[in-house]
Amino acid sequence: MNRPHLLSLLLLLMPLLGGCEKAMQNMYEQPKYKPLAPSPLWSDGRSSRPLERGVVAHSAGVLAATSSGRKEEQPLPTPTETVLPLDDRGAFRVKPTTNPSSGAARHMPLPVTMDTLRRGQNRFDIFCAPCHSVTGDGDGMVVRRGFPAPQSLHTPKLRGASDAHLFDVITYGYGVMYPFEDRVTIPDRWAIVAYIRALQLSQNARLDDLAVAERGSIEGQPK
Repeated sequence: MNRPHLLSLLLLLMPLLGGCEKAMQNMYEQPKYKPLAPSPLWSDGRSSRPLERGVVAHSAGVLAATSSGRKEEQPLPTPTETVLPLDDRGAFRVKPTTNPSSGAARHMPLPVTMDTLRRGQNRFDIFCAPCHSVTGDGDGMVVRRGFPAPQSLHTPKLRGASDAHLFDVITYGYGVMYPFEDRVTIPDRWAIVAYIRALQLSQNARLDDLAVAERGSIEGQPK
């Protein structure tokens, strides 16, 4: 075989080398499900699994086209269940203890349960603690880095403020604090108010506020 023929043969065989390399690498042909393919691994027979509750999709569609991810933000999915008895518009899902059309409705409309307080703590730690701190004393992480310090939630003035006042401050902002109306739902704002009351009570509780049995157990402890 002369040299030109040999060179032509090598050129013809070169594309086949890529196929040999692909056959040697299992990574090219990983076992996987195609979209919407059936699967016996789950009870509903679907391989395409729904998102877990609370997962927020990022970098999808137009979001992936910007470095900040803020261009034409996708709306958050509607929750499948209500944690608190108010919906996002403030309507009661359960019959309240007060008439919503009366002035009394400007007070705490939620039942102050441990679930409400845990939800309020969760939202407070996310949206409020960076400035107000987790204890509510106004010494949050951004304050330590130069942001104006908010007033302590434990001052007599704020302990005496109405629930409606605290709710309105969260909703519309106050001073350098911007409004959270578009960031925190109405039920979560009320839950934050309930948790603020728990924080205030934790720093300003009186022995007389306790039940007799609880008061006795504390008075009996060594000082």
